[in-house]
Amino acid sequence: MSNKSLLFRALLRSATTATRSPSSIVHRQFGAFSISSSITPKRYASSKHPKGFEPPSQSDLAELRERVQEFTRREMTEEVASNTDKTNNFPHEMWAKLGDAGLLGITADEEVGGLGMGYQAHCIVMEELSRASGSIALSYAAHSQLCVNQLQLNGNDAQKQKYLPDLIAGTKVGALAMSESGSGSDVVSMRTRATEVDGGYVLTGSKMWITNGPDADVIVVYAKTDPQGGSKGITAFIVEPKSSPGFTCLRKLDKMGMRGSNTGELVFDNVFVPKENVLGQINGGVRVLMEGLDLERLVLSAGPLGLMQAALDVALPYAHSRKQFGTPIAHFQLLQGKLADMYTKLQASRAYTFTIARTVDEHGIIRTQDCAGAILYAAERATECALDCIQILGGMGYTEEMPASRILRDAKLYEIGAGTSEVRRMVIGRAFNKEYAHLSN
Repeated sequence: MSNKSLLFRALLRSATTATRSPSSIVHRQFGAFSISSSITPKRYASSKHPKGFEPPSQSDLAELRERVQEFTRREMTEEVASNTDKTNNFPHEMWAKLGDAGLLGITADEEVGGLGMGYQAHCIVMEELSRASGSIALSYAAHSQLCVNQLQLNGNDAQKQKYLPDLIAGTKVGALAMSESGSGSDVVSMRTRATEVDGGYVLTGSKMWITNGPDADVIVVYAKTDPQGGSKGITAFIVEPKSSPGFTCLRKLDKMGMRGSNTGELVFDNVFVPKENVLGQINGGVRVLMEGLDLERLVLSAGPLGLMQAALDVALPYAHSRKQFGTPIAHFQLLQGKLADMYTKLQASRAYTFTIARTVDEHGIIRTQDCAGAILYAAERATECALDCIQILGGMGYTEEMPASRILRDAKLYEIGAGTSEVRRMVIGRAFNKEYAHLSN
């Protein structure tokens, strides 16, 4: 039996034991997106997919979405999401649950426990988890995309066999450490150094805003091995922080949103990393970084989709049950306009994200400007939808008794993380400059 079948069975098994509650009714999909089947799939494994990869059918993806929805109804209830936000603590038992459900290795090789289902599937999981809890989904993405998929794309066989099974099972937590307090979007200006010594390298420096940093067992860390080499002087390393003397999580950050997606400032004080833990090539870290960055933006663009759907899940039932002047407020044209705009923004964003994901899966084509464009558009629309949700709820929307506030605070992160909206626009502009450079001569 394939791992895909095992996933569906595992999710179905957990779903059938779940107690259906009235609140689960609003989890139905409003206007589920169905991509056109006019493109004939190319059945091959690109360099961004596991060996022997075959793009999943639309029926496979629809079944996956349904099973993930069942999983979230059971394991990521509103109570879990609210408590995660209020306590600013990730529910650690969720890692094992995600692992048991098979969701932590969506893009990884089957021989290390992954499902090898590709980026459409990863976007579906990210969307549905975000619909239930933006912060839990963000930690999921940092683990499954930024760490697991980076190892899948760039790790050698020994590294994959050593690290991926535990990460995919959820017995270990993964992270990626790139940003620093003085180098966020300007990655090349990072100051963390890796000095070669007998048997490996010694890392010195610090990293900031690292999702899963306080909990991680495995971190992909970028450091300068040639300080004068610019973009050609950075190397990626696999670090095991809990068994590395000199590593410290200096502090856990208290954030406005995405609370419970534990984020920290990490310090590397002469941390030894064996040479076998170099990820990719020495001084080839920017290639590793860029190879993952486009796909990171693509998968993360599904986070705002889930938050927009969550905003509709809150606003639509409320607007049809809340009455003023003896009439449900959903019958007032001004509010109908807000609901229509929310729905249209979601559908347009979803179409963009999944068209790109399908192109990656079926044709192996990755366009930087589209990966940046998808998260740029979805992130800004998610913030707008969350604000409209609050407005529709009125006074209730401004209280913490409703999830609208949490949705707004979580949505705003996507205009900042994984490259700000301004940087994404710059990325798209640079892609145009490169494409039309011949006209400048």
